[in-house]
Amino acid sequence: MVTSVLPVGKLLYVGGRFTHVGPYTGGGVPVGRATGLPVARFPKVDGSVYAAVPDGHGGYYVGGQFSVVGGVARANLAHVRADGSVDPVWNPRASAWVSALALSGSTVYAGGEFLSIGGRARNRIAALDARTGRVTGWNPGANGAVDAVAVSGPTVYAGGEFRSIAGRARSYIAALSARTGRVTAWNPNASGNAAGYFGVSTLVVSGSTVYAGGNFTSIGGSARHYIAALNARTGRATAWNPNADSPVKALAVSRSTVYAGGGFRSIGGRARNSIAALDPRTGRATAWNARANSGVLGLAVSGSTVYTAGFFTSIGGRARNYIAALDTRTGRATPWNPVAIGDGVKIVAVSRSTVYVGGDFTAIGAVARNRIAALDTTTARVTAWNPGASVSVDALAASGSTVYAGGGFRSIGGSARNYIAALDASTGRATAWNPNAGAPVSTLAVSGSTVYAGGGFRSIGGSARHGIAALDAATGRATVWNPDASAPVSTLAVSGSVVYAGGYFRSIGGSARNGIAALDATTGAATAWNPNANAPVHALVVSGSVVYAGGSFTAIGASCTSMGCRSRGGIAALDATTGRATAWNPYAETNYENVAASVDSLAVSGSTVYAGGEFTRIGGRARDGIAALDAAGRATAWNPKNLFGVFALAASDSTVYAGGDFGIVAFGPNALTHDH
Repeated sequence: MVTSVLPVGKLLYVGGRFTHVGPYTGGGVPVGRATGLPVARFPKVDGSVYAAVPDGHGGYYVGGQFSVVGGVARANLAHVRADGSVDPVWNPRASAWVSALALSGSTVYAGGEFLSIGGRARNRIAALDARTGRVTGWNPGANGAVDAVAVSGPTVYAGGEFRSIAGRARSYIAALSARTGRVTAWNPNASGNAAGYFGVSTLVVSGSTVYAGGNFTSIGGSARHYIAALNARTGRATAWNPNADSPVKALAVSRSTVYAGGGFRSIGGRARNSIAALDPRTGRATAWNARANSGVLGLAVSGSTVYTAGFFTSIGGRARNYIAALDTRTGRATPWNPVAIGDGVKIVAVSRSTVYVGGDFTAIGAVARNRIAALDTTTARVTAWNPGASVSVDALAASGSTVYAGGGFRSIGGSARNYIAALDASTGRATAWNPNAGAPVSTLAVSGSTVYAGGGFRSIGGSARHGIAALDAATGRATVWNPDASAPVSTLAVSGSVVYAGGYFRSIGGSARNGIAALDATTGAATAWNPNANAPVHALVVSGSVVYAGGSFTAIGASCTSMGCRSRGGIAALDATTGRATAWNPYAETNYENVAASVDSLAVSGSTVYAGGEFTRIGGRARDGIAALDAAGRATAWNPKNLFGVFALAASDSTVYAGGDFGIVAFGPNALTHDH
């Protein structure tokens, strides 16, 4: 999560709760087998990739849940060529996600949750021409999702959540004629597990054996927990029985080993955390033990390397974020380390000099940065500046050669610093400046030789200060300025001789003030300006004679009076002289049950106000957590998608930077889609 963004010249400083930072790559990336880095040219997938298969020429067929690949419209299926281009011809257009792919000769078999593909009705499984992308006449039709597809000679094996396929009863696994699409007599008939989960998630064919993994406790006429070997001719389970203690999600086979991944803790008669190597003859776990600390969802073997994908952060004895390469002899992680950021890696596929990595992540090739980093705004690359905070960095400000940071940390820049610090903009080291706050600092603002701080502290700069303080930029000592807030201050903005404060307080500066106040920069006393919010204020920005406020309020600036209400849903424009709400009223709302709308971040550029937070509608239009609002309070056509939970914003004439639960993204002034 990113909670603060600060552009300074050609750098963007970011703070939050992250441990890695990297450029947005989308949910599918070809990575160099030698470098572990994304290849020089690759088409970004705007969404998630759940399946990939090499095309035999250095490229890949990819499937998942996406709408755009490399800037080209592609509905859940695409062909990425070896040169990094999107095949302009191959465009089947699946109606819903694709979770399985297999290539056999001139045919690509696809499985998933779609009901149509290539303009033709196809229930969850289809065959496509590998060159043109056109749908063939092959049409088994399944009544539930198809999650796994494997081809061997004249037979297509399918696994998933279906109970019938090609018009015949088949529980979660079936064999289909590659020519006609009809079900063969082969019928292992898998059952669900005791918890009511069911399905076959992964299939691999090796010689006369079909290996299956998933949520089953019997298959092929025998009790088999989550993993089995089936006779390819009869469908009966062989004697091979590793007996996992929870579902197996991924399988890969080499000549002498069956590799299994999932969420298990024991398999093959031994303790094994989420990944194991099994003897193909006995089913026993070998001595190979990579010990993943969380689930393994994807496996691929190439030569002496096992490529793994999942939710783990350590595997093979090394820290690895969601993806790793393991030595087939030792189980140790090799130096190959792409580092993924996001919600996990689901699949890996190998083709020549690249490994295609797919999942719900947003970045591959990230670098370690603990809660604070600096990015080059031209290249988006992470700079060498690396203060490293022990806990979250929630506020940033800069002046000259100093970057000020506030948050929940107890150390930063190589020194012990309680919740607030000054960092050298060149080295990232903490300077001698040390106000030593007694509790987290949530917001910072710099004006001349003064650093203003707000948060939940009761002491800072060597003095008792409740929620808000002014600190000498040279010494770090608290000045005599002491508004004494009754509860935490979460946002600050300075304009001339006035310090605007927002937060949870009910009194500040010696006066009753609900959630928002204007303080004299000399005395600390509250001015007569009193918008009186009925709930906390989380964001403030001053533009000319207007103070824009964001929060969780529904009334502010006397928008409700004895004469009636002109409510303000989480956002308002307040007259800087009177504190009255102007007619500008975008009114933020959310359609999520039990989630109140809030505006948590604001930025102004020219006549446009950018708002971020937790809302699904603002300015009279549907907007996913971020919007650009015009002088009338209407949402403009600018519409980045799927960013619910925007907690930090900064804007210039050409770029808007946004941070939140999704990480950080940058948008141009004409962004109409989730375009990073």
